[in-house]
Amino acid sequence: MINYLKSERYRLTRKTGLHLTSLLVCGLIIVFGFTLYFFGQNEVNFPYATSYFFYSNIVNGGVLIFIIVILINSALTGKDLSTLKQSVSFGISRSTIFWSKLILTFMYFLLLCLIGMILMGALGETLFTDSEPYLNSFLLASVNMFPIVLSAFMLVHVLQMNRIGTIYTIITIIVIYTMSDGIMNLMFRLVGPLDELYKWTPSFLLNENALSYTENAVTFSWESWLVGIGLSIIFLAIGLWQFNKKDID
Repeated sequence: MINYLKSERYRLTRKTGLHLTSLLVCGLIIVFGFTLYFFGQNEVNFPYATSYFFYSNIVNGGVLIFIIVILINSALTGKDLSTLKQSVSFGISRSTIFWSKLILTFMYFLLLCLIGMILMGALGETLFTDSEPYLNSFLLASVNMFPIVLSAFMLVHVLQMNRIGTIYTIITIIVIYTMSDGIMNLMFRLVGPLDELYKWTPSFLLNENALSYTENAVTFSWESWLVGIGLSIIFLAIGLWQFNKKDID
């Protein structure tokens, strides 16, 4: 597995498009921060030059985060899957292929998240010193978001490894992570024991987290961690089982 990890890491480091995407993300954070600061300094009563609004674009930016998840995971699970048959013929197990691609792309995603968080915190605390402090709420809200985003990453990896089209992957992510609370509420609101099941959906937990952030009253959400980790395990178990029995052509 170590040799395969090394070869996949080499391929990942040579993905120019992936690195450009990462630079674009970091660049947008910087440009957005300084744009808000500029208007705050030059426009009378400009309401958006605050750390609250600056950080809220991450806390409320689920769709953008999920797009980044898909782009990063696709670096080794998109067109690169055309080499699967060759890898298997060389005696590399499917399990090694599955986990190696997951480990490398997820580590890259974590690194990008860490850099982005540092940028956000540094800019927010230096450019918007006159506004109400929201750094603690932002950091705690990000901690609450992490397991949900983690489960989305696992789902994307599973779908991509099993060659589900990108369009279908996007639709699946949108339904589960932005619409699942409404769907579950509609399905079970008249079923007594299950009428509050929607409160355990990813979209509801993300929305509640964002609402708590707007009130600067975020608390640690163990429900988000329970749901996020639970979904991750389920997605990986089903995905690996399906990948191991899937024909590779």
